[in-house]
Amino acid sequence: MCGIAGVTSENVTEINLDKMLLAQKHRGPDFTGKYVSNNIALGHNRLSIIDLSEEANQPFYSKDKRYILVFNGEIYNYIELKEELVKDYIFTTKSDTEVLLAAYIKWGKDCLSKLNGMFAFAIWDSEDKKLFAARDRFGVKPFYYSNNENEFYFASEIKTLFAGGISKKTEDYVWANYFKYGSYGLPNETFWKGVYQLPGGHFLEYQHHQLVIEKWYVFEEEIKKYQKVLPFEEVKATYHKLLEDSIKLRFRADVPVGFNISGGVDSSTLLAFVNRTQTKKNIKAYTFCTNNKDYDELPWVEEMISLTNNPLTKVLLDVKDIEQFAKELSDFQDEPFGGVPTIAYAEIFKQAQRDGVKVLLDGQGMDEQWAGYDYYLNNNGNVVQGVTKSPFRLNVLSEEFLKLAKKPYYPKPFEDNILNLQYRDLFYTKIPRALRFNDRVSMAASTELREPFLDYRLVEFAFAQPIEYKINKGIQKYLLRTLISEYLSDTISFTPKRPLQTPQREWLGNELKEFVNLQVDKINSSKYKHWFQETALKQEWGNYLNGENESSFHIWQWINTTLLLE
Repeated sequence: MCGIAGVTSENVTEINLDKMLLAQKHRGPDFTGKYVSNNIALGHNRLSIIDLSEEANQPFYSKDKRYILVFNGEIYNYIELKEELVKDYIFTTKSDTEVLLAAYIKWGKDCLSKLNGMFAFAIWDSEDKKLFAARDRFGVKPFYYSNNENEFYFASEIKTLFAGGISKKTEDYVWANYFKYGSYGLPNETFWKGVYQLPGGHFLEYQHHQLVIEKWYVFEEEIKKYQKVLPFEEVKATYHKLLEDSIKLRFRADVPVGFNISGGVDSSTLLAFVNRTQTKKNIKAYTFCTNNKDYDELPWVEEMISLTNNPLTKVLLDVKDIEQFAKELSDFQDEPFGGVPTIAYAEIFKQAQRDGVKVLLDGQGMDEQWAGYDYYLNNNGNVVQGVTKSPFRLNVLSEEFLKLAKKPYYPKPFEDNILNLQYRDLFYTKIPRALRFNDRVSMAASTELREPFLDYRLVEFAFAQPIEYKINKGIQKYLLRTLISEYLSDTISFTPKRPLQTPQREWLGNELKEFVNLQVDKINSSKYKHWFQETALKQEWGNYLNGENESSFHIWQWINTTLLLE
């Protein structure tokens, strides 16, 4: 996992590229490489994971020097692809980077459907003067770009584009949507004007100042191959086999690999299958805690880990560190992020890096493929367990600012509403948001995060199963729980879903009260104060301190705003 950057412009300079690479050096501290020629500059920050040799450094050149590749991510099935390619290509490294380039040379853009991995890469064709870039199916790895006046910039992080000279201006309607709807943007959007994302499952071509973007992964078409309903036990056996293979693939590395764990069924699955698939024992597990028994999942984690005896590192998040960590993480995230839980998660990667563990696996993706969220329980998508208070406080926003908000539209390609909710969460809300948060916290510590449950084969197969395999007599993720109960106790396998939480609500109103006070004051004296109504803002903060604190999301929104925009 690494960082990539590039510019095509008549004013390309190596100095400009150097500034961009320096801005994201944390993504790849092991080597920094550059290619600069005429109107093109490509750069790479390397975090060495597979084939640690210098020969695998990037930018990586084809034998005839026609193609130059910069690549962020991992191609997990590179060994199998190499066997297909070896009769047409003479390999000089053991890297997945060279396999990716060879695959593109042989199959062109059709190589994308053959890749099992997380990736964002760009290839410059020095003969046709064309840039080709692509992003993996679910957008695990980031790709940002700016296209303006015959100049095209791209990078792994937004700050890299700013370092290259792209102006930093807020995209106000995206901010308005964040405050009104809790939206973090559509797949092509960012919080910054003129800065866009290449959506997951898309590729782009840039040639003669013309940009073309196309979708290469059509999920709703891919799942049609699973239309035939199979018996429950056959589905369970097939999914079991896919799970094992997915985790085996994600242990391919030339550096130490560990995994993250919480107290839920997804982590239970990861724990069980890591130990089933790996001959090496004592693989390190990591979890965070806050020393608050109302939130910490340590009792469940320790029960789970006692069955496998993996070494467990408990990473403590102390409230006294939150202010500093929040500021640091804002600098890495570039956009609003998920509060104290994200900060806690970031501390795991820092500890892993100190321990020399450069790769961690986690359990993202099960709820989306097996309908694990509570709002899947009825056909309207409404939360069953009563009505909560809204986490948004629209009364603190100015009328002008609220008018900018446009309710996000999410496609509904299926007749079944639950499938549409799953589709939304996979491609528009839950997964894109989590992947962005998690990529930044892992790369901030120069560590690699791998998501075995987002192997496209698993997601497609599970998504296509009938609803009774997902939700059975009120039990969600039913098939998965049944499968994992063969290896772990029923108290673990059938435990109800618990949202991963921290004492954020209490901390913001008590230990961190002065920190929040400062952020409220900053809003009211800032250049974006016209977004807010000062009196209402102070009143809502007062209400929170006086006990109206069922939700703390609106308080965190204010903190996010000041940390990112001050």
